[in-house]
Amino acid sequence: MNTPTSRCHRIAVIAFDGITPFHLSVPGMVFRDAGFELKICSADPSPLRTTGGFDITVQHSLRALSHADIVILPTWHDDCRPAPVVLLEALKRAHKRGARIVGLCLGAFPLAEAGLLDGRSATTHWSFADLLAERHPAVALDREVLYVDDDVLTSAGVAAGLDCCLHLLRQLRGAEAANHVARQLVVAPHRQGGQAQFIERPVPASGSDDRFAQVLDWVNRHLADNHSIDALAARAAMSRRNFTRHFRDATGTSFKQWLLNQRVAHAQRLLESSDASIEVVAQEAGFGSALSLRQHFQATLRTSPSAYRRQFRDSAA
Repeated sequence: MNTPTSRCHRIAVIAFDGITPFHLSVPGMVFRDAGFELKICSADPSPLRTTGGFDITVQHSLRALSHADIVILPTWHDDCRPAPVVLLEALKRAHKRGARIVGLCLGAFPLAEAGLLDGRSATTHWSFADLLAERHPAVALDREVLYVDDDVLTSAGVAAGLDCCLHLLRQLRGAEAANHVARQLVVAPHRQGGQAQFIERPVPASGSDDRFAQVLDWVNRHLADNHSIDALAARAAMSRRNFTRHFRDATGTSFKQWLLNQRVAHAQRLLESSDASIEVVAQEAGFGSALSLRQHFQATLRTSPSAYRRQFRDSAA
């Protein structure tokens, strides 16, 4: 796990002629606050055309990658055309010197072409997964998940790109900072990368959807309690079978995994914002014991609660 830190990070976001404006805006929406120096750069001469019907002026060339701590390719052309050599070489050099490389949505294609995903787990938009697998068989492609963090970060579509950037922000600034940005964007504060990309949602929403959402909100406010599917199904006025199906359709994961994710995230916030003992944090987050909290922290975040708190506090200081 990367330790939270308060130092200024230099982020280079790569644009290109024909880019979709919303894809380009995703990193800026997440990393717009103080503490990040964000530069938009391109291998193409400015101005750049966009799919939104307007042009943009880019002030930086790919030389910005040579000083960036993080390099983000927010998407790629819809025809998945080969990337120019100058871009591939710039990506390779940035990765070789230790920059964090991120490919959102179709941005995985140039990263794979540069060889940065060989032997690594990665993902992309579900409708382009077969093409990526065909072109780059050395990539351990996971077609189902929202994002993958295997040294190089990759994500599925636009919403998953936000999740991936929030995941990176959480690593760099901690859970509360990521939650603050998520609240500003009115998006889920923490969706695990392993959650399914494609989630069936009934349309139009029914009254049961409102009850279901109220149940999830209630669970989040009572994480220290024990929760059974039968009790929650009754609270939602559903059968156990209907509740389980509805839960997976709505969230893309099981209730057990969702609850674990919420408890880990709550424990992170408590460790960042309070001086409560590890035992108290474990109780308030619903883990029951410090041992259980340590086990789940190690499995999920690859660190211990004490180390997480110390790293966060030291970096913030």
